Amino acid sequence: MMTEDWNKSTYSNGNGGHCVEARRDQAAVLVRDTQNRPLGHLEASAPEWAALLAVVRGK
Repeated sequence: MMTEDWNKSTYSNGNGGHCVEARRDQAAVLVRDTQNRPLGHLEASAPEWAALLAVVRGK
């Protein structure tokens, strides 16, 4: 599923603009810094994204 909508992290709670946004692309998950949107984004495949989330969540 592809969407043009960027989703802000639920951990980004108005802490001075230090936020991360992500969105799905056809083959990847894109992540960007809200303070530096023009600089582009990082791209991770679905398995890479799942592995990152598992590590972050401690699983």
